[in-house]
Amino acid sequence: MNLSELFRIMIEREASDLFISSDTVPRARINGIVQSISGENIPKEEMLRVAEHLLGTEQRKKQFAANFDIDFIYQEPNIGRFRINISRERDCPAVVARHIHTKVKSFEELNLPAELLYKFCEEPSGLLILSGPAGSGKSTAIASMIEAINQRSEKHIVTVEDPIEFLFEDKKCVINQRELGTDVYSYVAALRHVTQQSADIIYIGNIRDEETMHAAINATELGTFVVTTFHTINAVQAITRIVNFFPPYLHDEIRMQLSVILKGVISLRLLPRLDRAGRIPAYETMVVTPTIARLIRENKINQIQNFIDEGDLFGMQSFKKSLVGLVRGGVVAEEEARRVADSRDEFNLELKGLKRYQK
Repeated sequence: MNLSELFRIMIEREASDLFISSDTVPRARINGIVQSISGENIPKEEMLRVAEHLLGTEQRKKQFAANFDIDFIYQEPNIGRFRINISRERDCPAVVARHIHTKVKSFEELNLPAELLYKFCEEPSGLLILSGPAGSGKSTAIASMIEAINQRSEKHIVTVEDPIEFLFEDKKCVINQRELGTDVYSYVAALRHVTQQSADIIYIGNIRDEETMHAAINATELGTFVVTTFHTINAVQAITRIVNFFPPYLHDEIRMQLSVILKGVISLRLLPRLDRAGRIPAYETMVVTPTIARLIRENKINQIQNFIDEGDLFGMQSFKKSLVGLVRGGVVAEEEARRVADSRDEFNLELKGLKRYQK
């Protein structure tokens, strides 16, 4: 098996991910569908050699031996950059490689809500969340946001990632990119010291626990604009996740803080285009208006979706409306849109121009 050739095929076919494991053929995710890109099974001995080559340094080899799982960035000469995950299955390494595009695309090129995102780029402080399942385009959207700020404003941006994906060149901004485990011990440590670094914006790769969330809230209250990602499917789930990081006796306090610091939630899902020219995002956008802030504060989070549905004036859009727009525009297949909808019944109603009765 020629690893360089597999990477080359992956890029030529515009695959997002490459899957390599022993005793099976290499496969790639192309337009969201996993398919074979080679007819030859990979022997276990070859898979061991591939993992050894990719790991490279003794530090990575020791980390993999201790944890049986590792993420890092790998540069294949003259081909490109890849985010590599190596895990173990059936007593043998398995590799998933994600291609990282060197060019950071604009909001318009990514078919994202540009006008709203440019407004978020101008926020002096607060919290912005991008949510969605793995592989939904969150990191790509945030890279686009960082580059937009870099081109338009004089600020200091700090990113804390695991691992660093997109590389930025200072334009109007000073951008410091820190990798977890290499440049900083934890997200919490990075957030605690951000005020001493005079950072205007900090991007935290992913918030997974109470301690990190608490540090992020504190950073926003000290005047920093914090951008992060959650593996939730929509705004309501993201807000609920934040509250549930904390013990019940703190929920009222956290909801009060969120009602002040949260600026918005953008949720993403990628769908294959009908013309087979890659994938396109469907998105839900929630902007924290005074009404939504009140609903968060009063623990009426389950009512927020109704205001997203009717919030066009403020730049809000529901998933179902985004999906219907893609279907009516002939961009995605109706059945594909229905498959990823939060509620198939509500998607069908929206497609027919009808609305669900609200009590």
